[in-house]
Amino acid sequence: MSDPFAAIRPYNDAEVRPTINRLLGSRDFLNAMLRLRFGESILPFTGLLRPLARFYLRRQFAQVEGVADLQMRVKGYVERLIEDSTAGLSVSGLEHLDAASAHLFISNHRDIAMDPALTNYVLHRAGYETLRIAIGDNLLREQWVADLMRLNKSFIVKRSVSGPRELLANSKLLAQYIRFSVQEDNAPIWIAQREGRAKDGRDRTEAAVIKMLSLSRDKQSESFGDHIASLRIVPVAISYELDPCDAMKARELSQRESTGSYEKSDQEDVASIGQGISGDKGRVHVHFGTPLGADLESPAEVAAAIDAQVVSGYRLHPVNVWAYRRLGGKADLAGIDVAEGSCSEAEFNSRIDALAEPERPFALASYANALRSVLELKNPS
Repeated sequence: MSDPFAAIRPYNDAEVRPTINRLLGSRDFLNAMLRLRFGESILPFTGLLRPLARFYLRRQFAQVEGVADLQMRVKGYVERLIEDSTAGLSVSGLEHLDAASAHLFISNHRDIAMDPALTNYVLHRAGYETLRIAIGDNLLREQWVADLMRLNKSFIVKRSVSGPRELLANSKLLAQYIRFSVQEDNAPIWIAQREGRAKDGRDRTEAAVIKMLSLSRDKQSESFGDHIASLRIVPVAISYELDPCDAMKARELSQRESTGSYEKSDQEDVASIGQGISGDKGRVHVHFGTPLGADLESPAEVAAAIDAQVVSGYRLHPVNVWAYRRLGGKADLAGIDVAEGSCSEAEFNSRIDALAEPERPFALASYANALRSVLELKNPS
């Protein structure tokens, strides 16, 4: 039978072994693994070390024959990563989930790789099925990256399309795949609430994401609200005490303001992924909200409902308060919950002051805006 989702779906068990073999033959993949493990200083020696990396990885993945085997191998790397790059990972809201049913998790978006990886990990640790994860094709310019992502249950969001007709066709296919996964395969899905990370620290859902999901609705038999409820949408708020990419984001935002544009380098997304994976995150918290009901009547209402749950579920740390105060914030914070942090005020100030002066307000805002969002939710104007 033909597979209507073959171009975008994750690889299946039969495709795992050939894909691993293809990766082990990829020079670019092996170079990237060496840089991830040893840092950029290893670059002059990659040619010498590639055969050793290939030998090591071949042994590590010799017994992998399917997706579940691979994910169990990857789990060990994720656990070491959490140990090395966080000051603790916590979770709340799992009691809101029906363990027997798949959900469509719509998450705030702060980090390219770690948002879905950490959400996936806390769900797996609690005994839930691992996620199928949406990833934009703008991040898959190299074949080895696409292979790696699709091995780990990622599916492709095609953004690099030539015109409105092709965009609509791809959006419909994506919406149908998400609905098929949740309703027929009983396979949970993770998507971000917006295209691109919230570099300014404001977590807001793009209505276009909800409009895309509605393309799988049968307008003859389903109301908009019933369709939304049938997707079992659960908002997710992931909170990082520290953002490993804060300097990179601040540099981009500063340049956009001063020049009106920003030209991303070819390897910038890869660098952001690497920095987000290995950089210090401080304390990290993942919060699961409650499934959306059938009472929402438009994409804007759905987006607002997701935003309210993400903002209320976001875990604030002292860095958010310090940044807010440094930017002149004077609101009374009584009644605002702030969790214990792992970073001192002196350390945080040194982190900000290490940036070029024009970039500091943008870095501070990326931390302060989480608190501002909470204040706005509590006191809407």
